[in-house]
Amino acid sequence: MRVHICAVGRLKAGPEKLLIDDYISRLDAAGRPIGISAGPVIEVEEKRKLDAPQLMAREAELLLAAAKGATIVALDERGKNETSEVFARRLGEWRDNATSDLAFVIGGANGLAPAIREKAVHIVSFGAMTWPHMLARTMLAEQLYRAVTILAGHPYHRP
Repeated sequence: MRVHICAVGRLKAGPEKLLIDDYISRLDAAGRPIGISAGPVIEVEEKRKLDAPQLMAREAELLLAAAKGATIVALDERGKNETSEVFARRLGEWRDNATSDLAFVIGGANGLAPAIREKAVHIVSFGAMTWPHMLARTMLAEQLYRAVTILAGHPYHRP
């Protein structure tokens, strides 16, 4: 199963990008033996000035196109806040149920359009707090790596 991160906005060089690249590389190395690999981080962006509802709708179109053919998991504050172990089990279930591509979708500053949440098989939350989108990407990359190490029995995760 390939795991993708699809996100609104372009990540410039800096500490977040270094961390994301590191965790994605680790995910790929630890996950391949157990059937999970890292797909590319796909970034989308609408350059036109649109009002918030139009922008959310346009971002949803771009994100859905980026995740085409993949099973969609949305990151949204209204989602399920779960432990790393539960997240790992869920990732393992998708793998075991022959999901070939899994796309984790992160919206823009206005959040995700309802169209994304409706298409998602699962909605994840990193808690009630609002996180910067680039930090949310970093946290997702780390949790994906952690989930793979839990599934592989690697000692990275210490409950």
